[in-house]
Formats: sequence, C-alpha cells, structure tokens
Amino acid sequence: MNTLGDRLTYLREKKGWTKTYVAKKLGIKTMSTYANWEYNLRQPDNEMLLKIADLYEVSVDFLLGNKSTNNNEVDFSKKDERDIAKRMDELREDLSSASGLLFNGEPMSEEAKESLLEAMEFGIRLAKKNNKKFIPKKYRDKED
Repeated sequence: MNTLGDRLTYLREKKGWTKTYVAKKLGIKTMSTYANWEYNLRQPDNEMLLKIADLYEVSVDFLLGNKSTNNNEVDFSKKDERDIAKRMDELREDLSSASGLLFNGEPMSEEAKESLLEAMEFGIRLAKKNNKKFIPKKYRDKED
C-alpha cells in the first residue's frame, strides 16, 4: 500500500463496498471521479480527504501514507470475522422476518433497516475491539 489509491482500494474492499456506493456516500456525482483516485489518475482535494478519512474511520495521515498503520484499526482474527458475519446474518434474518418493525410509528424502509444493520455491525466491532484490549493475551483465542 504505497499510494493513496492503494489505500483507498484496500479500505473499500475491506468494507465490502463498491466504488459506486463510496462515491454516493461521499456525495460525488459520478463513480468515475472516485475510481480515478483509486487508479492514482487524480487526487482528492483536502476537504474530500477529510470526508474519506471520516467515512473509512482512519486518519488523513494514514490515507496519505504518513503512517503505515491505522491506530483505530484492530486486526480481527478469521474466527472473529466469522463470528461477526454470523451475528450480522442472524440480525439480518431477524429484521427481515419482523413484520411489525416500526420506526416512529411507521414501517421501516429497507434503507432504514440497512442503516440499522450498519450501526449494529459498528457496535459489534467496537465491542470486540474493546474486549480485545482488556483480555490478557494468554486468554485470547488463537487465530484459526
């Protein structure tokens, strides 16, 4: 990951997002603008770098290559990733089967359900991250 484009590609793929999705989240009208950043054909301006860092929850220093690691990032083991994915599948199933799911007295839209799932995944990852900090290494599960 030597270039900004490499880092953008890495972060986007790690989240499982498409270029179109990221462009939409950043308020960019065309996906090609974002793609040009990943292909290192163009560079985002400073304001956009801040938006990108916020979206991916990394520092601008990390994006620009001034830091080789992201301090906010916790490397989850394969088991942790499987556990998170399994829990998210369970939550997705629960939300899709809940016929009376309401938000402010109205049925939840698919967009609202997706937002709720994103927030729940963030919470699950944050809890796992915090638990890793406080569990002594000798008691942590070995990576699978």
